[in-house]
Amino acid sequence: MQRIALLGTGLIGGSLGLAWKQRRPGLTVVGFDHPDVLDAAARRGAIDAKAATLEAAVRGADAVVLAVPLAPMLRLLEQIAPHLDPGTLVTDVGSVKTPVMEQARRVLPPVNPFVGGHPMAGAERGGLAHADALLFENATYVLCPPEGVPHGAFVDRHPALISLVEDTGARVLVLGAARHDRIAAAVSHLPQLVAVALTHYAAGLHADDDAFLRLAAGGFRDMTRIASSPFDLWRQILTGNQGPILDALAGFAATVQRFRNRLIEDDLDALEDAFDAARRARDTIPRDSKGFLHPLADVYVYVEDRPGVLAGMTGALFEAGINIKDIELLKIREGSGGAMRLSFSDGPTAGRAVDVLAGAGFHAHRR
Repeated sequence: MQRIALLGTGLIGGSLGLAWKQRRPGLTVVGFDHPDVLDAAARRGAIDAKAATLEAAVRGADAVVLAVPLAPMLRLLEQIAPHLDPGTLVTDVGSVKTPVMEQARRVLPPVNPFVGGHPMAGAERGGLAHADALLFENATYVLCPPEGVPHGAFVDRHPALISLVEDTGARVLVLGAARHDRIAAAVSHLPQLVAVALTHYAAGLHADDDAFLRLAAGGFRDMTRIASSPFDLWRQILTGNQGPILDALAGFAATVQRFRNRLIEDDLDALEDAFDAARRARDTIPRDSKGFLHPLADVYVYVEDRPGVLAGMTGALFEAGINIKDIELLKIREGSGGAMRLSFSDGPTAGRAVDVLAGAGFHAHRR
C-alpha cells in the first residue's frame, strides 16, 4: 500500500489519515471532500494531496476508503467504478455492512475487490475538527470479506489491508457482513432505541409530575446518555439495518414481557436468576477495548464549597495532559461541599485522573 484515496475526511476519515501519516510517513493519502474540508485536512496533515474529482482521487490508488454516511456511500461506489485501476481494493468505514457489500457486488468490476470495514471508535462530536490520530487505539476494527470467502483465505489474500488497519492502533476482527449486522443490531442499535424510548417514557410522566426528571439521575442518566445522539446519523442506520433491528426489538420486547409475567406471578426466584445471569454476562464484557458503543469512564470527586476549587481540579488535569469529556455537579451543600462527576474517554485515562487528582489533594475515586 503506497497510495490511499480517502473519500470523506470528517471524524473517521480524518482520524484514519492522521493515524496513517503518523505511523506510515511514506504513505501518500489523497483526499476527496468539500474544498474547505480538504483545505483543513491538508493543514492538519491528514492528507498529502487534494483531489478535485473522484476520478483524480482514485486514479493510481492501491486502496480506496469510503468514509461517508450510508446513502452517499452507495452512490460513490457506482460513481468510482469506471475510474478504478485494475486491482485497486475498495473498503468502507460504515456501521452497517450488508447493503454496502451488496451494492459493491453489483457495481464494482470483478478486478476490484471490496472488503467491508467498521472501526468501532467515535467521539461525542463529529467532523474533522475532532479527528484524532489515536481515535482507533485499542479499538476493534471489523473487516467483512466478500460472501463465500473463508476466514483463512481472506487473511492470506489481504495482508496489506490488515497491516494498514493495524497501523491505526486497532485490532482486526473478521466477521461476515450478516453476522456483523445482527450483532450491531443487538448491542448498538437496540440500546440506542431503548435509551430513546426510556427517556421518552419518563419525559411523558414528567409532563404530569415535574419531579420525575428531577429525580432521574445516577443510573437513569447513565443508561440514557446515548439518547442525546442526533437522528441524522441514525436515520440511515435504522433503514440500512432494518431487518436485524426489528428482530432485536422483537426479542427484547419478549424478554421484557417475560419479566413482567414473572412479576405478575410473584416469581421473584426467576427474576433473581435473571439478575444473576445478567451480572455474570456483563462481567465477561471486555474492559480494555472499544466496542459498538463508546461509554465514558467516570470519576467522582468530593470537593469543598470554596472559590477556585474547580480551577484547581481542572488545572491539575490540564497539567497532566488529561482531557475531560464531560463534567457534572451532582450535589452541593452551601458552605460544606459536594460531589462532581468527571467523565473520560476510557478506563486507563480515568485511572490516571484519579492519581493526578489525589496528588493534588482531592478525594477522587471510580465506582
